[in-house]
Amino acid sequence: MNRDDKSAIVTQLNDSFSRSKFTVVTDYCGLTVSELQELRIQLRSCNSEIRIAKNTLLKRAVTDTASDVLIEDFTGTTAIVLGYDDPVGPAKALSAFASDHEKLQIRSAALEGEKISSEDLVALSKLPNKEVLLGQFLSVLNSVPTGLVQVLSGVPRTFLYGLQAVKEQKEQKEQKEQA
Repeated sequence: MNRDDKSAIVTQLNDSFSRSKFTVVTDYCGLTVSELQELRIQLRSCNSEIRIAKNTLLKRAVTDTASDVLIEDFTGTTAIVLGYDDPVGPAKALSAFASDHEKLQIRSAALEGEKISSEDLVALSKLPNKEVLLGQFLSVLNSVPTGLVQVLSGVPRTFLYGLQAVKEQKEQKEQKEQA
């Protein structure tokens, strides 16, 4: 590979590192091409990708990005997973794939510039995705005014029940007097 090709790869990787919000360093040694393709398809569905490059090129490309905290982990056979949106989707896909394929080892990850361990990544994968969390948050916000309306409507409702009971007592009293 000549210098121009390496420079182009570094530029592409740097652009990918700059756009990613979530980066994972993995060791893919022992995985077959079909297994890697399966992982690529799973990651593509959650707006993320897996890239394989030489460690020297990765080290050059990651400088001056939020993922530069991972530079020490670029050793051996390295594959980089880059997530561009919600980090939960790629974390779930990677955790599920790693549990099914023991040869994929998760070394470390960076979430918006903060380095996290593989245990933290597994914990992140157990969270619900962004849409579910927003739905839960909206239901909490909706329950507060609903509860307030129910409490405030309870006072006149109780008052009306009391008036209805008084009316029924007077009607029963009138019926006894007429009989």
